[in-house]
Amino acid sequence: MGGRAKGSLPFAGMIMVVLAQAGNMVVMKMAMSDGINKYTMAFYCNVLSSLVLLPCPFIISRRSGSCPPLAFPVLRKIFLLALVGCASQTSGYVGIEYSSPVLGTAMMNLIPAFTFILAVISRMEKVNWKSSSSQAKLVGTIASILGAFVVTLYKGPLIFSPSSPPASVQPGLLSQQSNWILGGFLLAAEAFLISLAYIVQAIILKDYPVVLNIMFYGMFFQTIFSGLLSFVTVREPQSWILKVDMGLIAILYSALVANVFRITLSTWCLKRTGPVYVSMFQPLGTVFAVGLGFIFLGEKLHIGSLIGAIVIVMGFYGVVWAKSKEEEKTIEGSGVEESLASSSDKIPLLRNKASRV
Repeated sequence: MGGRAKGSLPFAGMIMVVLAQAGNMVVMKMAMSDGINKYTMAFYCNVLSSLVLLPCPFIISRRSGSCPPLAFPVLRKIFLLALVGCASQTSGYVGIEYSSPVLGTAMMNLIPAFTFILAVISRMEKVNWKSSSSQAKLVGTIASILGAFVVTLYKGPLIFSPSSPPASVQPGLLSQQSNWILGGFLLAAEAFLISLAYIVQAIILKDYPVVLNIMFYGMFFQTIFSGLLSFVTVREPQSWILKVDMGLIAILYSALVANVFRITLSTWCLKRTGPVYVSMFQPLGTVFAVGLGFIFLGEKLHIGSLIGAIVIVMGFYGVVWAKSKEEEKTIEGSGVEESLASSSDKIPLLRNKASRV
């Protein structure tokens, strides 16, 4: 029972991670439609996230005497992680401004494929194409990606339409199509950078398994990068002035929920399960984005969204099933090794033969 509970924690954690990510895209779109500058919003989000995470290194160093020292090679990898994170954040913000949260979450379905390729290249993931679990993982991933494309490209008959779009959303911005291709390209780049960040996080966690410290130093460096970018690109002084409006709400949500909560929880799940498992939950973001976009952005709900959501969920459960089968085989293999080791300790003859071999 305890093993099942431990296995369900990363599952529940990744559900919350993807929901927070989809919600962040909707909130960002609403804020940028309300007039806030995307670069200053990113900078303020990173500043607030760094301040929230600031006490973590001091608390952890006092309470945990076994906390390893932060060596320069680890700090250099965290610096690289922050650079990738800043590029990913900027690509996502600009891409969402030019497109929509539904397209943004649909492009996030490229993350499993990118992560899988990078994990195989870096030898973090082993593939046995004759295994049923590997085949199910591949089919489930493809099904999830196809379902995301159905949600994005096929509308079909209208199921339900809101009576009027929310006042905070400008219909003209929602209907613009001229920059749709550029937005999709930037969102695809964000997906690749997120996959790369997963791999870099996994490498860092092997040498320095302190999640909150990694989060603080990574966010601190990312604040510096986003600050330099915003100071270069934003020349209007009024763009730096915060008001009590949707922009402030977006900054608070992005900093506290999307940055601190989501990234910390996803890093913890990555530490428990690995980068490929974490990336497999991205297709659910499309389902969440369709629902949140319908509620908050006044987007119409079509039959294509429903069909695509069903396909995504089916592929998602196929991947989860494959991963659970792999974990069962790992547990069984470790149990056999432990039993052999205990037998060799009890029987001297067996131990002597084992040592001779």
